[in-house]
Amino acid sequence: MTELLTLSATQAAALIRRRQLSPVEYTQAVLAGIARVQPALNCFVTVLEAAALAAAHAAEQAVMAGATLGPLHGVPVHIKDQLDTAGILTSHGSAIFAGNIPARDDIIVTRLRAAGAILVGKTRLPEFGNKALTDGPSFGTTRNPWDLSRTSGGSSGGAAAALAAGIAPIGVGTDGAGSIRIPAACCGLVGLKPTLGLVPWEAASDAFGNYTYAGPMSRSVTDAALLLSVMQGPSNRDPWTLAGARESRVSPRLVGQDLHGLRVGFIRLAANPQLDPDFERDTRASLDAFAALGAEVEEVTDAIDWMEMPGRVMYQGNYAVAMQKHLGQWANQMDPTLLAFVERGSQFSLAEFRQGQYARTTLFRAIQALLERYDVLVTPTLARTALPADFDAANEEVVINGQKCGITRQSFSAYVYPFNLTGHPALTLPAGLARDGLPTAVQLIGPWGGDMDLLRLGSLLEQARPWAARRPAVHA
Repeated sequence: MTELLTLSATQAAALIRRRQLSPVEYTQAVLAGIARVQPALNCFVTVLEAAALAAAHAAEQAVMAGATLGPLHGVPVHIKDQLDTAGILTSHGSAIFAGNIPARDDIIVTRLRAAGAILVGKTRLPEFGNKALTDGPSFGTTRNPWDLSRTSGGSSGGAAAALAAGIAPIGVGTDGAGSIRIPAACCGLVGLKPTLGLVPWEAASDAFGNYTYAGPMSRSVTDAALLLSVMQGPSNRDPWTLAGARESRVSPRLVGQDLHGLRVGFIRLAANPQLDPDFERDTRASLDAFAALGAEVEEVTDAIDWMEMPGRVMYQGNYAVAMQKHLGQWANQMDPTLLAFVERGSQFSLAEFRQGQYARTTLFRAIQALLERYDVLVTPTLARTALPADFDAANEEVVINGQKCGITRQSFSAYVYPFNLTGHPALTLPAGLARDGLPTAVQLIGPWGGDMDLLRLGSLLEQARPWAARRPAVHA
């Protein structure tokens, strides 16, 4: 079972096509792994044992019959419990939706099924994905398999914990303010927030003002690219995919390993006043790996308004409006952090909210200007390793280098949310291990449509600084 649970999705799909791996045995191993780690990690909302085994038997019959097979045929996958699944609970991490059984699949789920993937479960998130940790009054705490006293990150923390522990090779996360990249960084994974409009986000209440994304999470860059290829494409429910829908492709100059001519801009700090030295060390080591392949690396010295406060106005203001209809009946069962965000968001004026939207445009143009000088931007993904599992995201300040640095968005996760707002693709990769034994991570940001170029650069970094063989303390 251990060998099966270390397979990549790419390896597993190839073995299944060659009739060297049984989809049934593979799925059984994944389900057994879930049973082993779920009590410690609390990463799944729903485990679809019967449905997954039935799908695995059907997948095996298709292989034996010589049927045409999709790129993920027989490969187990889990999906964050924020995407609709027909006939399967979609709770959004909230007691409000504890009985919500959608009638239709989200288009991403439809595409995964069409590609032959086997859905083994739905993974946890904080209520409506509101914070950078995964916990809530309706389900408790999802923990980091590297250290159970730490958070797995949020809001795709269930997916990250499961993947790091070896449960399925790929998972679907969502990212509204870093919610793929934060948990991926906390747990030593690859996570991509795609370009706005590349992958549909059908759950948006405001499709035109959207800055939430669905994206791949995995233990390898190749698997992230494979999953992205299945997820991407237009949806009639998402106008951004209609306006700019196109497949992301690798630039010819990045096909090989010669990076001469590639211009890399290193951003050491965003809105955060402090950076953990282990994160800085491993980020600089990643930059050195690019330089060794010929890239020109330069530190960005431009003064950039990272719009921390205007971004907070937009984020909390949106929650204040979205949650208003639930407060009368459900406030006593809602996450205190979410309620604090709603309360703060309700105090902002329309003028402040519109100023936040203007700041979003200003930030977009600032990043565009940088990407005229640089082909890729590089930052640490986070400013420190995973926070304590019981961290109070509403009221507690993050401590970095012995200094209190403000709330999570000002400090811990300052590097990620800006690129939700600008729409640029952003990829996080494992970069090393810190002195506390937890993963560090580096983030690559590229121009709109540059998703595959980021993945290609990520694969070169993965080769130069291998990671996938490292396993956390808790694993299936």
